[in-house]
Amino acid sequence: MSARRELPDSPYLNAATGRTPSRVPVWMMRQAGRSLPEYRALRAQHSMLSACFDPELVCEITLQPVRRHDVDAAILFSDIVVPLRAAGVDLDIVPDVGPVIADPVRTAADIAGLPPLEPQRVTAVAEAVSLLVAALGEVPLIGFAGAPFTLASYLVEGGPSRTHARTKAMMLADPDNWHQLMTRLTDLTIAFLTVQLDHGVDAIQLFDSWAGTLSLADYRAFVLPHSSRVFATLADRDVPMTHFGVQTAELLGAMAEAGATVVGVDWRTSLTAAAARVGAGTAVQGNLDPAVLLAGWPVVERAARAVVDDGRAAVAAGASGHVFNLGHGVLPDSDPGILTDLVSLVHTL
Repeated sequence: MSARRELPDSPYLNAATGRTPSRVPVWMMRQAGRSLPEYRALRAQHSMLSACFDPELVCEITLQPVRRHDVDAAILFSDIVVPLRAAGVDLDIVPDVGPVIADPVRTAADIAGLPPLEPQRVTAVAEAVSLLVAALGEVPLIGFAGAPFTLASYLVEGGPSRTHARTKAMMLADPDNWHQLMTRLTDLTIAFLTVQLDHGVDAIQLFDSWAGTLSLADYRAFVLPHSSRVFATLADRDVPMTHFGVQTAELLGAMAEAGATVVGVDWRTSLTAAAARVGAGTAVQGNLDPAVLLAGWPVVERAARAVVDDGRAAVAAGASGHVFNLGHGVLPDSDPGILTDLVSLVHTL
């Protein structure tokens, strides 16, 4: 287990923990990825999954946006299905499709056959984290995992889905099996995050990408207890913990109840409104629409200033801090120069 780094001057860590940062911190989901030519050059030689299990590649790809954009935090290059693959689930990340599961999980026997994640199966991830902690200097490293519901949706559907119909049908028709599945996936998520924390990540983010497909009542009944166990189990690590999903406006209060110190907000909800929903004492993260980055610099500048102003208003309304981010991941067609200028602008505000 690595000793926790002390980074008292980190704008990101200060904003995420209720302290006053020296500047508005900014990082971007999918900041390491297809928007960068240096990333595309590496990926031309490696599949997504092979890259995720190569410590040197993970380190290099994670560092690329830090070098180029001067962001205030790095996020580990990985994928939410990496712990599933490491545990032994037969899956692949298909270009232009996403994760595809060879044998979807839909019966009690399928659930019983899901293997646990043994820490030695993600040694490559542990090594990558150690390399990054040594290389990043004063820049904090965010580890992450997919939330149990989002992992379940991939397993049950067999791949990406617009409706998540099979997932919801299982959840509603067979709650006992559903909770068995979620319990196993919660264990897996905790194990994956624990490995990252043991090797030195400075913060974590739980991606519940598809939770926004649920009603608040269903989220509370079928998802919240399991996500809450992730945060409760890791609370004694004393690191910032972010909870993020897309189209989660109606769920933000419940997502904050799960125990995160920061709640991510997409562009559909103002940060001020989000602050009212998550309650005082929780930081907010977000929430520039990624599509704005394709609209030219004058539009980007106006929108970025508006997000920073909204973040200030959210803090005045009771949020413990604001971390500037996009409302979802960087789009592949984004101009890297625009991204660099965006970070520079936010730092001046």
